[in-house]
Amino acid sequence: MPQEKQVILIPDYITARDLAAMIKASAIDVMKRMIANGVIVTVNQPVDYDTAAIIVEEMGFEPRSATAIAQAEAERSRVENSTQLAGKLIKDERSENLKRRPPVVTILGHVDHGKTTLLDNIRKTRVAEGEAGGITQHIGAYQVKRGEDLLTFLDTPGHEAFTQMRARGAQGADIAILVVAADDGVMQTTREALSHARAANVPIVVAITKVDKRNANIDRVKQMLDEIGLKPDDWGGDTLMIPVAAVKGQGIDDLLEALLLTAESTQIAANPKATASGAVLESRVDKNRGTLATLLVLNGTLKRGDVIVAGEAQGRIRAMYDASGKQVDSAPPSTPVQVLGLSQPPLPGTTFEQVKNEKVARQIVEDRQDAVSAQRASVARAQVTLEDVFRQVAEGDAKDLNLIIKVDVHGSLQPIIDSLNDIGKGNPDGVRLRILSAEVGNVTETDVMLASASKGIVIGFSVDVDPAARRSAEAHNVEVRHYDIIYKLFEDIELALKGMLDPVYAPKTIGLAEVRQVFKVGKVGSVAGSFIREGEARRNAKARVKRGGKVLVTESTISSLKRFQDDVREVRTGFECGISLAEFNEFEVGDIIEFYIMERVN
Repeated sequence: MPQEKQVILIPDYITARDLAAMIKASAIDVMKRMIANGVIVTVNQPVDYDTAAIIVEEMGFEPRSATAIAQAEAERSRVENSTQLAGKLIKDERSENLKRRPPVVTILGHVDHGKTTLLDNIRKTRVAEGEAGGITQHIGAYQVKRGEDLLTFLDTPGHEAFTQMRARGAQGADIAILVVAADDGVMQTTREALSHARAANVPIVVAITKVDKRNANIDRVKQMLDEIGLKPDDWGGDTLMIPVAAVKGQGIDDLLEALLLTAESTQIAANPKATASGAVLESRVDKNRGTLATLLVLNGTLKRGDVIVAGEAQGRIRAMYDASGKQVDSAPPSTPVQVLGLSQPPLPGTTFEQVKNEKVARQIVEDRQDAVSAQRASVARAQVTLEDVFRQVAEGDAKDLNLIIKVDVHGSLQPIIDSLNDIGKGNPDGVRLRILSAEVGNVTETDVMLASASKGIVIGFSVDVDPAARRSAEAHNVEVRHYDIIYKLFEDIELALKGMLDPVYAPKTIGLAEVRQVFKVGKVGSVAGSFIREGEARRNAKARVKRGGKVLVTESTISSLKRFQDDVREVRTGFECGISLAEFNEFEVGDIIEFYIMERVN
């Protein structure tokens, strides 16, 4: 039996000296082999992979391209770590049963950069069914045709809709179009959309819109995109960027071609013969026809008469319609259809699956309802905390730690990113640290939704949490961690990655009061006549004082809390009260007093 050759990973370029060291041979022997093959170089002059591979093979080894293997590993990792529903649905399918399916495309970007105009133009000019039938109803998605190829577009532009679907477990999209206007360039919303697309691990194609405007500057836009990590393909990068004037129809064909090229390099496949499954895009109740739900089939073929379950809805499909309103009997992978027959409107973003019969469907729904009731009865907890990461490491399970970073000033941003990346690279335990978004400013609701969808953690350094973000974090059970000392931030992340983090207590805001009058009271000092705007003020809580967005006092005890002349334990929203603090006496009208308690993060 022949002995198996040792595999040698060779970079794109390597010197004769390094190649000799790699195969534990003499540099002179390697040089002789090169000369025999007609390659005349010095010992320190690099040769390309093809040349090095010939030498390695002649010397009894098996050459492999390190770059090709790294790219394959990156793609494998992307597929394995992808949150795409489609990837999960075909995970157990046999490879010989998989067939390529049309890519599903979503459009993300700034609110005024032409997302809807672009979608409308594509739909009017390229609807798969042709223009004769027209568009008779809106079902949340449609297919367009380019030559013999089909593409499915989700007609719900905006990263908020995209994130809501991901938060419920059904991503749906295979490719994201990032829309950037040529006259505006990259905006804050553009950065947010990019963060959501990256968190979802979907390929990105950029549509540079409004190129027909007089103040359009395509090169400036490309420079701005390059600065946020999207290098244009014509600048040596791997991101396709297509100039588009949607109103005139300019560049639409080029954009569709770019999407198809991107789809060819991505694993977009399904088993048409499998049991049907996919995602719910929209749902409503029609007074004449009953429950209508738009489904996107991602695996298998959905047929009229099939029984499906979608969240807590179930039923037999009595009729199916495509985007042109035409009744159809079946829907293969990547096809959006509107269906009749479900017991109630399922939530958009939930997944659906075909089951054997209505009895099985009802049992599944009952089990889910029982599970939801039990979950609501239990104490809510964060989806992912640093303590969860510690436990994962302790149990030997690899786990991604997804972070959303918000800091107070630009000067702090890059050092924090660089230090966290260094911590992630130096971690030996297989937990991958991913910074999904890093921006300057307070924690917003968008940050919380990104964390919810990606099961991440929001890290705030010397910043505040917007009231809407605070409510959203509580509703979606997202952990928001506050830091004012930078080394403590790094220490907690490093300890979590190494599996040594102890449980911590974190501040939880319970109320906000606005100072409307200030009274001087003898030895007591200043008393803030205040109105409780949110939540409640508690006598045993701690307080911080803010003025004009700046924190004046980070921690103070409440020395007195009164309603008129009476000492009280708490004052709720909509009531006035008098507040004095032990560590602060310089109140001004307009100050905000924030009440918080220390709560254990479990």
